[in-house]
Amino acid sequence: MTQPLAPPPKKNPQKRTVSPTLPPARRSRASLGISAAAAEGRFMLQVCEECKTIQYPARDACSRCLSVDLNWQDISPHGELLAETTVRTSTNQFFRERAPWRTGSVKLDAGPTIICHVHGDVEPCSRVTIWNRLDRSGQGVLLAVPETNTPNMEDDPQLRAMTCDPKHRRILITDGRNANAPALAAALTEAGASMIFIGESESWRPNPNRVELEKLANVEILPLDVTDTKSTRELAGEIGGKTDILINNVQFIRPGGVLSRGDTGFAHDEIEVNYLGLMRLAQAFGPGMCSRTADGVNASVAWVNILSAYALVNSPDYGSFSASNAAALSLSQSLRAEFRNSGLRLMNVFVGPTEDDWHQPLPPPKVLPRAVANSVVQGLRDGLEDVYCGDVAKDLVERFRAGPKILEREMTGGEGGA
Repeated sequence: MTQPLAPPPKKNPQKRTVSPTLPPARRSRASLGISAAAAEGRFMLQVCEECKTIQYPARDACSRCLSVDLNWQDISPHGELLAETTVRTSTNQFFRERAPWRTGSVKLDAGPTIICHVHGDVEPCSRVTIWNRLDRSGQGVLLAVPETNTPNMEDDPQLRAMTCDPKHRRILITDGRNANAPALAAALTEAGASMIFIGESESWRPNPNRVELEKLANVEILPLDVTDTKSTRELAGEIGGKTDILINNVQFIRPGGVLSRGDTGFAHDEIEVNYLGLMRLAQAFGPGMCSRTADGVNASVAWVNILSAYALVNSPDYGSFSASNAAALSLSQSLRAEFRNSGLRLMNVFVGPTEDDWHQPLPPPKVLPRAVANSVVQGLRDGLEDVYCGDVAKDLVERFRAGPKILEREMTGGEGGA
């Protein structure tokens, strides 16, 4: 059984921080479908449209009938462990630093036999469930875990290397004024976070969330204004070397599109906060976090952006706000590429309309702060890149995948959006 993960000892500042290393990242274009599925925590394999044969490994033509009509589909993740071995040394530095490492072969109930990583609690020749997870290089890998959860299974070293579990992590939430800040702090505390830093702009103004935040013993409120480069750099100089997970929940929102506004004042604020604020945070905290991704239990592991689901497709009633989130989404994709060489995970959480004053004109369903917090924590535990929170967000992404242009027409057709 997996031993509980002990709180890490205080770091010796005289010791050099271990340089980040990555597992092999090269993949064929066909196999990138596994990585795309892993980004959302889905187990998918190719299925031939002609003969319905499930393919493994990924390929360009069916192994049975040579058809090139192969579609990625969700597959039953259950199977049986046929054989396993423990690798105790490796020519690859990433695995050499983390040895011993279990691997094995699993016969899926769906048909194929796959090669995968094996969780430490899996018994020989036992039933297993396959999880598709992103490794530190950002590529999808398969991990066999017990069919029934075991005590402390999330603390398994191999699993923890593929996820961003908040347990024993130090976390920065950038906006203590956001209505979701108390729920985020509480959920992260329940998940085992050791320290939660909360950014607060304009500390001279009353903050309705402060009383609730101060009730948590492991919370420290610090000044942070993402519209001020000096403020972000000063905080990064103070806690940048301690931040393992950064959750950017800063958001400026006002309803209205282009013609309904008489000037660009609100649009300027939306870009200043939602887009340029993300850039300032990345420039201040990004380099330090990237340098600490191999720092043991205290390693930095994830950057989280909480975005509106309207980043995927514009909602004219919130047209300018949607545009600022689309810009932030594009910037986050650039950051993901820049973070990848260090192994730092970037997770976008797309949230539907929230239960707040600015979304009151919209009909239900609305997303409550606790739902946002739960989505963030679960996404970190699963090591995801994209999380969709709320019925509206989940519906939008499904419709977007089915037909982006059709969804655009539905959202902008003048008969009301999602």
